[in-house]
Amino acid sequence: MAMKHVAAVVALAVGSTAGVWAQSGSGVPAQNSGMPNSPLIGSPIAPGAAVDPAKSFDAALLRVEGLWMGVAQAMPADKYDFAPSATIFVPGQKVQYDGVRTFAQIVTHTIQANYQYFSMVGGIKPDVDIKAIGDLKSKDDIVKALAATFAFAHKAVANVTAANVFGSVRGVQTPATIFAGAVGHAEDEYGQAVEYLRMNGIVPPASEGRPRM
Repeated sequence: MAMKHVAAVVALAVGSTAGVWAQSGSGVPAQNSGMPNSPLIGSPIAPGAAVDPAKSFDAALLRVEGLWMGVAQAMPADKYDFAPSATIFVPGQKVQYDGVRTFAQIVTHTIQANYQYFSMVGGIKPDVDIKAIGDLKSKDDIVKALAATFAFAHKAVANVTAANVFGSVRGVQTPATIFAGAVGHAEDEYGQAVEYLRMNGIVPPASEGRPRM
């Protein structure tokens, strides 16, 4: 029974990730996208077969990691302080931009959130000062921190098993539901980062080579 519940949550998380793949006009990742190949694509595992939660979560995480590392590396260093402003839109448009995050702040916010989410998923503590990550400004430092947070996330999901995936972490929250929240949050922030690239005339790596729809 537990494995059926695991399969349902894995389907939710992976389905959410598939939504990000679709943003570039295809239901599967392009070979030239620069993103890691997912073991979920073309897997020989029979439908309905039990899947190790750690392996399934790690596969979904790989896809999100590839998307995020792509946009972080694609944005030029001198654009990391870019944020939308009224000056780049139609004159007279009544939109407030006070407090809108810069590209750097979107990335560092995602890094911090990853640590918070995945520390609960895997029951491990980060060995970094999460608050200090918000003060990072340079592209090199931020990309390095982004890679580190995904390394931490992979370590965390390795601790998830069929026995503990639905064990309470905090109230009704379990490793399975927190993982789904982590992926959803990362995808939401990724969508914003993509818009920032587009505003600067940069094609997101996940969309390169895609046919126009």
